[in-house]
This record gives sequence, structure tokens and C-alpha cells, in this order.
Amino acid sequence: MAQGLWLRTIRHHRIEQQATVPCDRRDPQDALEEACHQLDLPKPIWLDKNQREWEEFGQTRFAPDAFFESVPFQRMEIEFIDPDAPKKRSNDPRNA
Repeated sequence: MAQGLWLRTIRHHRIEQQATVPCDRRDPQDALEEACHQLDLPKPIWLDKNQREWEEFGQTRFAPDAFFESVPFQRMEIEFIDPDAPKKRSNDPRNA
């Protein structure tokens, strides 16, 4: 898979469920819906905050209050993954 969306649910600081689906960075909504469907989870409400985080960082989080139904996790995280992207290196001299 070239580019994708990695969805994971977190409970007690551990990943409980995860899925990876193909994703276009500019429009994560369809990929989010597909990943939620695969894991049998409700789709969260996408707010302006989520859009800003997605555009700036390529990831965002959803708390349980972002869902109309109750959910069995403490947060849902989604992240854009691109294995072909150049690796970012820190300028910290300790990493040389």
C-alpha cells in the first residue's frame, strides 16, 4: 500500500483495535469511514479542530464525546502514513 490511514483505538494506554486503509491525504473522510466499518465502530464527528490537526500534522484524535454512541475506548487516533515519504531527521547533534 502506498499511502494510507492508520486508525487505532486506545484504552489504558494500549492499542485495542487497529486498521489500515488506503487514503488520500487531502480527503481522509472516506478512509475514516472505511476503517470504522472494518472495526465495527461508529464514525466520529469531524470538527474544525480535527481538520486543522490533519492538515498540519497528518493526524488527529477523537475523544468519546466525539461519537453519538458510547464507545469502549478512551480515544481514537488516526494518522496518515506514507512509506515513500523521505524520512525526517532531527537536528539534535546527539542523533548524529
